[in-house]
Amino acid sequence: MKAVKRVVSRTRKRRARQLSIKLNCDLGEGFGVYTMGRDDEIMPLIDCANIACGYHGGDPSIMRKTVLLAKRHKVEIGAHVAYPDLQGFGRRSMNLRGQELIDCIQYQISALDGIARTNGARVTYVKPHGALYNDMSTDPGLERTVMQAIASWYRPLELVMLATPKDKKSVETAFDYGLSLRFEAFADRGYTRSGYLVPRDKPGAVLGVTAAVAQAKAIASGTVRSTKGHKLSILPDTLCVHGDTPEALEMLKAIHLALQTPAD
Repeated sequence: MKAVKRVVSRTRKRRARQLSIKLNCDLGEGFGVYTMGRDDEIMPLIDCANIACGYHGGDPSIMRKTVLLAKRHKVEIGAHVAYPDLQGFGRRSMNLRGQELIDCIQYQISALDGIARTNGARVTYVKPHGALYNDMSTDPGLERTVMQAIASWYRPLELVMLATPKDKKSVETAFDYGLSLRFEAFADRGYTRSGYLVPRDKPGAVLGVTAAVAQAKAIASGTVRSTKGHKLSILPDTLCVHGDTPEALEMLKAIHLALQTPAD
């Protein structure tokens, strides 16, 4: 009887987790006459929109349009900040550190925050993009600089970071800055044995629809497998699909449906 109760308890926890994890997507990444992704169709499927702030994608008009789209669908707005690398889509590492990087991050938040407030919305969190996101995951000094940039903002914002089996150190660092973290996993990206994302130039880096849906369901239950089959335990608050991933809309539709269906 006790064993049955334990199984029931675990099943309930898995179901509660599946229903509570939030879907997020990187949006507003076109600029000028160039469009990227299917933002109008994706927005109704997600809970949080990571809106590009002009450094890797986006421009003032696209930021405004994406903010209004998020507002219309009652989607939470986050500032998707990056290295200043429009040509490389923010996916190239740059030697930016210290106050210079803090200035770059706060400049981007300021732009989106101003547009959002002008249009009756607000920014509630910050998610680093591309190379900045990956670099801070493996460089404690850079992680501290990013945290300092968010913590010194004029009002509280949460910071989105990669969920790994070794989150404890990041939590401790964030505590030093009085900063709240939101841990994230990826449905559409392959994982290394250490719990980091497979570099985009390596095999297995980007998943197709079927694999992404299966990975999303596993993540919602607290696990993910590396491309080599190693099982990793992670506890993310939010699940991402990249807006520029091929078949992103199809992925999100399938994942949205899968996460609404309780696990057996």
